[in-house]
Amino acid sequence: MNILLDTSTFIWIVSNPQRLSQTARDICLKEENALFLSVVSGWEMMVKYHLHKLPLPEKPEIIITSQAPRHNIQIIPLEMKEIFYLSMLPEVKNHRDPFDRMLICQSWAQKMPILTPDPWIRKYDVKVLW
Repeated sequence: MNILLDTSTFIWIVSNPQRLSQTARDICLKEENALFLSVVSGWEMMVKYHLHKLPLPEKPEIIITSQAPRHNIQIIPLEMKEIFYLSMLPEVKNHRDPFDRMLICQSWAQKMPILTPDPWIRKYDVKVLW
């Protein structure tokens, strides 16, 4: 199964795996599963790191480029057709996180569930694993 990682899930996989649920750990360890990290998550990490809202042991670019291959995580681009899905995204009161919203659109377009503990993402019609 192809699985899209939420930003926090990626960070936990590479630096704090005990934060993952047992289900998430099992999913990550199954060889038949392919894990994907969106460039949207890279963007989110860079923005939050430089605003001092995301403490990391190293710069995001170092973590992503060294740890994604080490954990067999493939990087996927953001495509225009995925951006167009934003017009179909319902409004969820008090949720305006552009990174979450783009990941939901990618999940729809790529037909991939999202591996995330984020309760906001669960409010959308998207398949969530955790």
